Amino acid sequence: MTVRELVLKVHSRCDLACDHCYVYRHADQSWRRMPPLISEKTLRQVARRLAEYAGEQRLASVAVVLHGGEPLLAGPARLRSICAELTRALTPQTELDLHIHTNGVRLNRAHLDVFREFGVKVGLSLDGDRAANDRHRLDHRGRSSHGRVRRGLELLRLPEYRHLFQGLLCTVDVANDPVLVHDALTALEPPRIDYLLPHATWETPPPPGRPGTPTPYADWLLRIFDRWDEQGRPVPVRTFDSILSTLRGGPALTEALGLAPGGIAVVETDGTITRSDALKIAYEGAAATGYDVFRHGFQEFAEFAEQAEHAGPPARRSGVSETCRRCPVVADCGGGLHAHRYSTARGFDNPSVYCTDLRALIEGVAERITERTLAPAVTGPGELAQARLRLDRALLARVNTELAGSADWDDVWRLLVRLDSDETTAPHLDAVLSHPYLRPLLTRSPDGTADLPRFMAAATAAALRAGVTATLRWEQPTPLVHLPTLGTARLSRPGRVQFRVAAGDFRVRGRGPAPGGPGGSAVVLSGWRPLAALPLGQGPPLLIDDADPYRDCFSAAVTPLLDPGALDAFKGRLTTAYGLLDAREPGWREGVNAPVTTTITPLAPGAGLRLGSCGSGALGVATDFEPEEFVRELPRLGRRARLAALREVLDLHLPGSPAGRLLDLASEYVGRAAGPSPRARSARALADRVLTELSALPPRELTENGTYLVDQLRSERATLHD
Repeated sequence: MTVRELVLKVHSRCDLACDHCYVYRHADQSWRRMPPLISEKTLRQVARRLAEYAGEQRLASVAVVLHGGEPLLAGPARLRSICAELTRALTPQTELDLHIHTNGVRLNRAHLDVFREFGVKVGLSLDGDRAANDRHRLDHRGRSSHGRVRRGLELLRLPEYRHLFQGLLCTVDVANDPVLVHDALTALEPPRIDYLLPHATWETPPPPGRPGTPTPYADWLLRIFDRWDEQGRPVPVRTFDSILSTLRGGPALTEALGLAPGGIAVVETDGTITRSDALKIAYEGAAATGYDVFRHGFQEFAEFAEQAEHAGPPARRSGVSETCRRCPVVADCGGGLHAHRYSTARGFDNPSVYCTDLRALIEGVAERITERTLAPAVTGPGELAQARLRLDRALLARVNTELAGSADWDDVWRLLVRLDSDETTAPHLDAVLSHPYLRPLLTRSPDGTADLPRFMAAATAAALRAGVTATLRWEQPTPLVHLPTLGTARLSRPGRVQFRVAAGDFRVRGRGPAPGGPGGSAVVLSGWRPLAALPLGQGPPLLIDDADPYRDCFSAAVTPLLDPGALDAFKGRLTTAYGLLDAREPGWREGVNAPVTTTITPLAPGAGLRLGSCGSGALGVATDFEPEEFVRELPRLGRRARLAALREVLDLHLPGSPAGRLLDLASEYVGRAAGPSPRARSARALADRVLTELSALPPRELTENGTYLVDQLRSERATLHD
């Protein structure tokens, strides 16, 4: 385990008496033995140990969360000295990402000025409107905290502090109306909301909810999901975003869900290093490790935590239980929060006390995001290509939403709209948009100016292909400008550039930083290398792209730029291979599983043929491939590529369903099943078995699109004789 986040307790007492608090109201009462305020000596030692660890591990960044108790009890002056010490010690080694988690009762301008000085992001606990919040969050005299928290929030939302607002944490209470709670929180326009299940174990179970409701917490959260979806998902909700991510094969976004190992250490006000605070709900000493910052470094703690993750006794081990390992949603649930698995009989070797709710929540989200109606894209290759293009256009529109307001980008967006509005130029824009190596940039949320040069280069390529007159200007961070589908321009240096496009040609000028002195120097075009093309006699030629900076999306190394001789040899092999395939399988290009390849990228010798993870249309081919290997492998990869393309634009099955794996296997085995060889006979038997397993799944597991594919595979299998 690598420690990437430190929860630093700066004050161990609290000015609220929340009756669901894991620190004060559960089994572990070690807070009573802690100094109320972290000392200067302890703070310096924490900072020194963490800086040493960041340097040893070469960590690019470390997050430190100021916590409690209630950290604002330390006061603005003490909080400033804490931030200053951490900054002094850590910034020579790594980037310091400072946060604070507070109940917000005492939040004032003096605190916020300190947080602004050090860039401290503020997370705040609030359980909804006044009625919902005050069910649990009262002070020690039984008075409401809601009004005081709202006053602090209003300050945090002022323009000078708004950039510090990290989000709201809300503890679920099924006695509250979920829609009223959610609307009260979204009305505050937080950057993020996190809904947390109340801490509970098998020994101290959560409140049961309404009688006759087997999954009250799932039902409550799903009502919020529906409301959030109805609103257009205006604010990230971490629980939902994590489930949506893992259902589509992505990472978990919270320690409460998913199988990703944690990277968190906690330091108490006396300097002891513990595991997750939430473990304190289990038993006295559950979070203890025996380590402290005076006698131990964070590397020793990380090694201890790694051992506990895999090799400790079941009572303390972090791995999921056998019950969880057999569960179909384990990749999305991860067994739930570790602390919620505890029982005196089996320690943590149990499913979560919220097991039934978590499964119902995940399956409920999966059902809600699954489109079941049969789509034209599954019945014809042309419709599939159009569906993928519509997706690319939708992604580009999202990019515009993110980058709108930049003068450079706004000019380019007007150019793109003009290209799209003319039926003679729109196909050229489509060709650039559908280039597979632009897809990674389209699918991730743009990173402001970091991504802008790539989009500007793509727009330049579209204008150049269309033969229109246009001028595009931007800050270019490197001397190489790759124009997708066309080639690479080499500039004399990076800097502010202007590409002037006219009649299918372009000129470059601009100013860059002068080496070794003030002022600037001219940026000029010093070279142009076009991409090679492979004409096949049918349809547009294939691109040979050995230059795009985003082409490294294969499970093998790509080659550097090929020299002219190597490029000619590679093209010759491809021409021979396609000729063999045409001779042996006439009409293969019209088949439903024919690979819709637009771009071939040379791979390192020995890599064979591979599909990329960057989107349909890309094929990686080793420079030393044999044409016979190509003829054998390309149809099989075509099947995989079709499934991957279909999954980009429609749903074949419920997310996380075993139907996904079975569809892959059935397509693979049917593709290998032709012929009299022993290998083909084995593939036919395996195809039969997998198709039987697909038939045995509950009907809801497959959409109409998935059912269509399975029927297609059965028909194809029926034509193959044993």
